[in-house]
Amino acid sequence: MSERWRNWARCASAYPQHIATPKDESALSDVITAAACAGRSIRPVGSGHSFTPIAATDGVLLRTDHFTGIRHVDHATGEVTLGAGTRLGDIPKLLAPHHLAMENLGDIDRQTLAGAISTGTHGTGLGFTGLAGQVTGVRIMLADGSAVDADASHHPELFAAGRLGLGAFGVLTEVRVKCVPEFLLLAQEHPEPIDELLDDFPARAAAVDHLEFYLFPHTEIAAVKENTRLPHTAARHPRSKARAFVDDEVTQNGLFGAVCSIGLALPSAVPAMNHLAAQMMSRSSYTDTSTAILTTSRRVRFREMEYGIDVEALPDAVRQVRDLIENRGWRITFPLEVRVAAADDIPLSTAYGRATAYVAVHRYVHEPFGRYFLAVQDIMLSHGGRPHWGKLHSLDAAVLRGRYPRFADITELRREVDPKGLWRNEYLGRVLGY
Repeated sequence: MSERWRNWARCASAYPQHIATPKDESALSDVITAAACAGRSIRPVGSGHSFTPIAATDGVLLRTDHFTGIRHVDHATGEVTLGAGTRLGDIPKLLAPHHLAMENLGDIDRQTLAGAISTGTHGTGLGFTGLAGQVTGVRIMLADGSAVDADASHHPELFAAGRLGLGAFGVLTEVRVKCVPEFLLLAQEHPEPIDELLDDFPARAAAVDHLEFYLFPHTEIAAVKENTRLPHTAARHPRSKARAFVDDEVTQNGLFGAVCSIGLALPSAVPAMNHLAAQMMSRSSYTDTSTAILTTSRRVRFREMEYGIDVEALPDAVRQVRDLIENRGWRITFPLEVRVAAADDIPLSTAYGRATAYVAVHRYVHEPFGRYFLAVQDIMLSHGGRPHWGKLHSLDAAVLRGRYPRFADITELRREVDPKGLWRNEYLGRVLGY
């Protein structure tokens, strides 16, 4: 029996016939050619942090572990070319000698750069797009084993599709990112009544560089985090090592993991535990590097669904989810997570053509999630929602086609560059068709 592959959340697995880890583009081309001749499908895989079976295959599972590091830095433009398999968590130290930083990051940095942009990973802030919006060029190896450099001037259609393409157009080997001068963030965290926040949410989201909040079900309080960008020359006032350890390791991972376990065994205790968590929220203010504040460490395993909706629709949508949970009598330990992003022009982006608010719901890895996620999905769909490509949802191409204005262009290009379906798997067949 072949080696089993599983994703981080343990909700997707596969038994590929072969796992390939080519060391360079020549070896990668050989892997692609051999698979095509043998009639095997190929799926590139990063860190396995997608919650969907997007990387699952019974053919060839392709790792890009050797496609890492900085390949080129253009100091005049701030563009940095990186190996597509570079982990997001490694990028800050690679950029540090050049006094550069990525413009924005998501809250988890375990993904590879290719995996993150290909599934639509985003951070928060109405002035900033998702990670794919920071990409100015890609090098992609196609189904015939040839490599193409694509950007806005050369192969623009392939660039538009390939930088957020679910791995459906080829294998990314290099990614060119428009970076910015290194900067600090002032993080201000505080509890706030959820209704006050929702009543003024669009204006609040526009008034600060980076806004996000967490809402524990069964409570009336949101944990709000507002981050303001500062020049790198500003004074740093980071959390003490002790405070950081308590916040990140003890509370967010150890204590929260224990709460999830208790909630699994004793659901009736969940409302009281969530109320206690809300009451324990404190006000804090600190200044640190952008990476230290934007990213977090999460070791409590969970399953997640996230939808992007119009920013103006966010207050009604969150209130409907709160009512849903209470009306169904569900006991939910994980908070709702809300973030925002600028509109972009990437065809398969959840933020295509509109400023977007993201609503993410989670369940502990050992808890059932189906009914909860499907019910929340119905609410999000009623507000024009688009599902995050790397997170759980039940939609197929027939539904998604109506939510992405350029969906037909994408599927047509896919047929052109991959006529035999080399990159296809069950998940891509469901969400993109053919």
